[in-house]
Amino acid sequence: MRLGVAIALAIAAVDQVSKAWIIATLVEPGRGFAVTEFFNLVYVRNQGLSFGLLRHDAWWGPWLFAAIGVAMSVFLVMWLRTIRWWPARAAIGLILGGAIGNIADRVTRGAVVDFLDFHWGGYHWWAFNVADSAISVGVGVLIVVTLFGPPERPTT
Repeated sequence: MRLGVAIALAIAAVDQVSKAWIIATLVEPGRGFAVTEFFNLVYVRNQGLSFGLLRHDAWWGPWLFAAIGVAMSVFLVMWLRTIRWWPARAAIGLILGGAIGNIADRVTRGAVVDFLDFHWGGYHWWAFNVADSAISVGVGVLIVVTLFGPPERPTT
């Protein structure tokens, strides 16, 4: 279980430090600058779920989404305790760390800070952050591990 928890704490820390840097650097939501021809750093306050879905301006919105995140995190910790294979533990650690990072934003800032903006031509992907990336990679690894990894050996 230590591997998953260590990864979760590292991801949450990197996520929060990167968001604090963006806020200090760009100061106002909506500001940004080009890094390459296809990548910008921007400051976006996301009050919804992933990619701005279910955006809600009500005062209780961040608290509701934080509560959902806490419930999912408790489930992930309980699941992490049962996993024996290290790639699955690492994947759950990535997901858990991302969840913790975004929960921290909702509780302390009232919205999740997104800042990574990829684009090609006139098409932009939704802005996202380190936590979102960790969740996406963790889910991808978990799918691969589930489909192609060795089955868990029952303990007797």
